Amino acid sequence: MGQTARVSAFVWIAVGSLAAWLWLLLCQGFFWRTDIRLPARREPRAWPPVCVVVPARDEAAVLPDSLPTLLAQDYPGRAEVFLVDDGSSDGTGELARELAARYGGLPLTVGSPGEPPAGWTGKLWAVRHGIALARAREPEYLLLTDADIAHAPDSLRRLVAAAGTGGFDAVSLMARLRVESRWERLVVPAFVYFFAQLYPFRRIGKKGTRTAAAAGGCVLLRADTAERARIPDAIRHAVIDDVALARAVKGGGGHIWLGLADRVDSVRPYPRLHDLWRMVSRSAYAQLRHNPLLLAGTVAGLALVYLVPPVALAVGDPVAKAVGGLAWLVMTGTYLPMLRYYRQPLWLAPLLPFTAFLYLLMTLDSAVQHYRGRGAAWKGRTYTRPDAVPDEG
Repeated sequence: MGQTARVSAFVWIAVGSLAAWLWLLLCQGFFWRTDIRLPARREPRAWPPVCVVVPARDEAAVLPDSLPTLLAQDYPGRAEVFLVDDGSSDGTGELARELAARYGGLPLTVGSPGEPPAGWTGKLWAVRHGIALARAREPEYLLLTDADIAHAPDSLRRLVAAAGTGGFDAVSLMARLRVESRWERLVVPAFVYFFAQLYPFRRIGKKGTRTAAAAGGCVLLRADTAERARIPDAIRHAVIDDVALARAVKGGGGHIWLGLADRVDSVRPYPRLHDLWRMVSRSAYAQLRHNPLLLAGTVAGLALVYLVPPVALAVGDPVAKAVGGLAWLVMTGTYLPMLRYYRQPLWLAPLLPFTAFLYLLMTLDSAVQHYRGRGAAWKGRTYTRPDAVPDEG
């Protein structure tokens, strides 16, 4: 009788996993589709002035592949670049000046804000300094882009045209991340897939919905919207600053859009599992608001959705095998479009449960590092949780 009860319980768990996948397939904003690209746009009669703000800390390794693409933007209006050297020790600022002298193009200003005060992340302190420098030029738009992001020559004009045509206060592109090493192929497409599952792009672009997110590597933001939303001051302590920025804009009634990029690419390599692990674990627990209950729920949810199907197929009774196999099939099918977008072999799709297990371990490690006082550590800085710093009002 006990054995029967245990088998029945496992079948019900497998059924719960299948139900979760059917709900994700049909009711989570069709997150698995990859056709959300820059919306229809028309070029304006007069191109508005734009300032590009690039926070950079120890980015000399990637800057030669990214900064020249910004300087070479084919933008019909007035545009210039502000690179903010955030206390680099590798000559980032000097290299930026050398690249500007070598390649020419848009005017470049290199600034340095000094060490961030308590309550600020280094990146947002640098962004604040860059926006302050840009305001003297009275731009209509600000392009916030990371130092590892390479842009096609028409990237800026396409972003501005899309924002103006759609009436968007913020337009963000999820840059195509590098997928060259074995671990990048396994982990990176899943990273974007999981992000879209949490923040379905279709819902983000609709007015009246609460879903808000952006991709910090490429955000075109109206300058007056940034001022009204007090960006970046209002989000100065945010480790996941792109989502916080989007929430601040949308919470103030702004219209935002997020989609996948075609010709905006990250040039930062993550050749080893350790590199990818650190990228995810430094902010995973912050995403859960440092809440142990949310952590427990996330671990249980990941196990139910991603781990139960292969376990049921491997060790379950015939009913559990059938249900688990069907859930795994739905999971695999939803992952195929992301693999196609990243031009990766489709045989990687059935490996998604293994990748999800890695992300589960990364999330647990993020919590462990937080309670050891090493959470949210990045490039020599460790940030406390937001409620541990004084509010400047």
